[in-house]
Amino acid sequence: MSKPKIITIKDIARKFNCSPSTVSRALKDHPSINVYTRKHIQEYAQKLGYQPNRVSLSLLNKKTYNVGVIVPNITGYFNAAILDGIQTILEPQGYTVSIFQTKEFYEPEVSYIDNLLANRVDGIFASVSSETKDYSHFQRVLAQQVPLILFDRDCEIEAPTVRVDHYSGAVMAVEHLIQMGCKRIAHLKGPEGLSVTQERLTAYLDVLEKHGLDIREEYILPTGFRTFKGAYPTKKLLTLPEPPDGIFAVNDNIAMAAMHVIREHGLTVPDDIAVIGFDDEPHAAYCFPTLSTIKQPTVDLGKEVAMLFLQQVQAESVAIAKQEIVLPSELVIRNSSLKKR
Repeated sequence: MSKPKIITIKDIARKFNCSPSTVSRALKDHPSINVYTRKHIQEYAQKLGYQPNRVSLSLLNKKTYNVGVIVPNITGYFNAAILDGIQTILEPQGYTVSIFQTKEFYEPEVSYIDNLLANRVDGIFASVSSETKDYSHFQRVLAQQVPLILFDRDCEIEAPTVRVDHYSGAVMAVEHLIQMGCKRIAHLKGPEGLSVTQERLTAYLDVLEKHGLDIREEYILPTGFRTFKGAYPTKKLLTLPEPPDGIFAVNDNIAMAAMHVIREHGLTVPDDIAVIGFDDEPHAAYCFPTLSTIKQPTVDLGKEVAMLFLQQVQAESVAIAKQEIVLPSELVIRNSSLKKR
C-alpha cells in the first residue's frame, strides 16, 4: 500500500499559478496578499489537509518553535496554572511547549537542560529544584545564547526572572493573624535553600518583631510543600506546653494538613488556632473551614514569562541582565482565620 502524497506549498502554488512565497504569506494571513486570494488559498489548503513542514521551517528560519519548561512538579495547581499561562501566550504564536518535572532533584534538572540544548529549543524557562546549588547547567544555556527565563524561585544567575512578591504576601498573612487577636503565631516553613522559603520566613520574623511578639524557635518548623508534610510538625506544635493560637503555613497544602491535625486533637479552627496558607489553590475555598490564604497570580506569572521570551525573540537578542518582574500578591480572608472577638 503506497503512502499518501504529502501536500506541499509548491502544490498549492501550482493550483493558483503563483509563487510558493505568495502561498506562504497567504497561509499566515499576511495583509500583503489580498483578502480574496488569502481566503481561497486557505480553504484549498484546508481541503487538501496541508500541514506545514516544521523541519523545513526550522532550517529556513533557524528556529525550532519549541520551548522547554522545567518545573519541580506538575501534580499541583500552582505550576499547572503557570504552564497554562505560558501556553496561552505561546501556542497561538506557533510554539510547542514541552514540560519536564524534576521532582525537586538536581540531576534530572541538569539532564533536561542538556537534552533541550541538544534539541536546539528556542528558549528554556525554569523553576529551580530545591536540591539545586550548582548553576553551571544554566550558565551553559546563557553561553549558547539561548533565552533563559527563571520563574517563581530565584537563584544566583544573571538571567531574567518572573516571580511573586512573597515577602509582602507573608507580611499580609501574619499581620492578619495579629489583627484577629493571635499572640502566639507559629510558622510552618518550606524546604531549606529556597528563596520563597526565606522570603516568607523573613517576613514572619519582621512582623513579629514589629508588634513586639516573642520569636520562639519551637514555633518555627520546617516542612515540604506537599500536604502530608504538614501533619507531623503540626502535631509537634500541639504537644508544646503553650501551643500556638495561630499558624502561618508556607502553602495551602500544609495549612490544610494543619487544620486536619488540629481537628483530630479536638480543637477548633479558627477559635482555638487560626490558620492561614499561601497560594489560593482552588480547593482552598471549598475545604472545611474555608481557608484564608495569600493569592498568587499564577496564570499571569506564566503569561509574563512567555511575553518576556517573545520580547527577546523580537529583539533578536538574549537579555542576560538580571531583569526582574515582581507580581503583587493578595490577601484572601475566609473562615479559617476569623476568630470570634
